[in-house]
Amino acid sequence: MALQTVQKNALTYQVAPHIAAPHCFTTRLGGVSCGHLSSMNIGTHRGDNPEKVRKNYQILADALQFDINKLVLTKQTHTNTVRQVGQNEWGAGLFQPELSPCDALITNIPGTALVVFTADCTPILLHDPVTGAVGAVHAGWRGTAADIAGKTVRAMTAAYGCRPETICAAIGPNIGQCCFATDADVPQAMLSAFGDEVQGCIKIHGNKYYVNLKEINAHALRRAGVTKIAVSEHCTACAQDLFWSHRINGPLRGSQGAIIVCKEESL
Repeated sequence: MALQTVQKNALTYQVAPHIAAPHCFTTRLGGVSCGHLSSMNIGTHRGDNPEKVRKNYQILADALQFDINKLVLTKQTHTNTVRQVGQNEWGAGLFQPELSPCDALITNIPGTALVVFTADCTPILLHDPVTGAVGAVHAGWRGTAADIAGKTVRAMTAAYGCRPETICAAIGPNIGQCCFATDADVPQAMLSAFGDEVQGCIKIHGNKYYVNLKEINAHALRRAGVTKIAVSEHCTACAQDLFWSHRINGPLRGSQGAIIVCKEESL
């Protein structure tokens, strides 16, 4: 199942058709940031004017119809730490002090909007239409190898009584296998975590290994019991007109990411 692209004037983002909660995977289009951060930068540590970043979030809030004051931003450190958040965390990272480091957020508190940032890493969104719970995951290659995707599903199950088979998942734009050239440490970490089942996600060309992070995260979700998974076809390194890539742009870049909102009304 593929993601769908939505355009609202200059704003461009992707959504998963099977996720009923308000959500999006952002692109670099449709915001007010300038220069190398042009234009929909949602990163708060990229050197951007804070007012422009907040305006970008307001544009997204208007498009998805959520309250910007109920956003919760992550402070990401490439771990597999999952944090449960709610009303006490509203505004964290944007209007209030940052949370302690974590790379995934979960909630079942209506109105709460979860945010993760990416610029090659894998964003994953989760929604359980039965309980209304949602999750947002930042899966770098280390987090992927540490099974942050599966750990987040299990955290939602433990905290909110979700059943994995009812959870809908979406894997957003990241650096594709075409461009993710690594040394041996990355595939070794994946094989150590998931075994030979992910051997097909690793290709060798010369002295480099090319790893399919989308498929490995999809495997982790399936292993956790999730069956409804949509996947973006985009590579952030290839699609420079739509995304920033840390590998291509280095430190002179903005951040795209993903947002999911716990709906105000239960389904």
